[in-house]
Amino acid sequence: MSDIRDPTLAGPGARRIEWAAEHAPVLRRVRERIVDDASLRGRLVGVVLALEPKTAFLACVLADAGADVVLTCNAAMTNDDVAAALDERGVTVFARSDASPDDEQQYYAEVLARHPEVVIDDMAELIRLAHLEHSHALADLRGATEETTSGVSLLRTMASDGALRVPCIAANDARCKHLFDNKYGSGQSVLSALMDTTNLLIAGTAVLIVGYGWVGRGLARVARGLGARVTVAEVDPVAALEAHHDGHEIATVSDACERADWVITATGCRRALPMRAIGRCKPGVVLANAGGPSDEIDVDGLRAGATVIREVRPHVVEYALTDGPAVLLVGDGRCVNLSAGEGHPIEIMDLTFSIQVLAARHLALHGAEMGPGLHPLPTEIDDAVAREKLATLGVEIDELTPDQRAAAADWQRASSA
Repeated sequence: MSDIRDPTLAGPGARRIEWAAEHAPVLRRVRERIVDDASLRGRLVGVVLALEPKTAFLACVLADAGADVVLTCNAAMTNDDVAAALDERGVTVFARSDASPDDEQQYYAEVLARHPEVVIDDMAELIRLAHLEHSHALADLRGATEETTSGVSLLRTMASDGALRVPCIAANDARCKHLFDNKYGSGQSVLSALMDTTNLLIAGTAVLIVGYGWVGRGLARVARGLGARVTVAEVDPVAALEAHHDGHEIATVSDACERADWVITATGCRRALPMRAIGRCKPGVVLANAGGPSDEIDVDGLRAGATVIREVRPHVVEYALTDGPAVLLVGDGRCVNLSAGEGHPIEIMDLTFSIQVLAARHLALHGAEMGPGLHPLPTEIDDAVAREKLATLGVEIDELTPDQRAAAADWQRASSA
């Protein structure tokens, strides 16, 4: 039995899911494959992802393949109409836009109580809870596939500590995921959410990007393309040097905040934008988080240090600080492209979710023999998704000849032979 807010919203939600499906040709092809091979038939699959139309189509693909799907999401990233449409489709959904933090924890527990065989995870939420509080769920769990950079980092730490008891695939590290989702998806969707939510101009303004991983690279690329002056703050010297060679200014967070009109975090780190830096911002600066963790911006510090807190537009809250400027926070410090927007473009998530479905299939078939730990996505899955995408675009590429393959494998032959 699902827990959703309003079942009467199923009609509009279904139309939004249909639109996503129409623009996801790779995932439609993947659906044909897994329906035919019955690899997920009868499997219980737990999903923790932002509940919007693209995720819903992913859940429908799994259900079409015969999987029993149970899905949950936090309140800030739940579309109630999409939840209703999935429930009507037969997918078990624990997600409401009015859910409390306690409700959300109960929803995670509900998913784990059903003993999923495979988990498609976000921020390693289910895997972490399974290890800490719901170890009973590990007995039937063949493995998990992780969506985010932050989640992969957490799983890597668990594995290095010897705590990870099931195989997990680092789906985020797949080339067809992070090279497109993190870079092009975040670049477009974050800036689109900020422009739509604030109705403010990017061109001619100063944008500070905190973090220059794949998400930060995408943000900087799009912001500069829109006419902004981009400054990057980094703790990794190599990433900072790369940002410099990409033509961006480099500065510390605190120094750059003095000049920034927009500050966007993209680090995966707690309090990447601390109060000491926010206190040096210009009045009216717009703050937003493009990373996974909801505390990359010190929102608790903002609440504690503000004399006045008021919503000035939907998803935009002004904090007038006692000992600092009045700043604008978009999306409550949560990942802004989903908390204040519609997420990545469908064509980008077509790649990501194709990776996720095929990773789930791989775990269902081979998880028992993989062993506990963090595993890369098999290269053949990455390549297959890329080839399917090229096929949908009508693009052909060359292949190495047998002689070229033999030469590449023959280390004893001189290169000039």
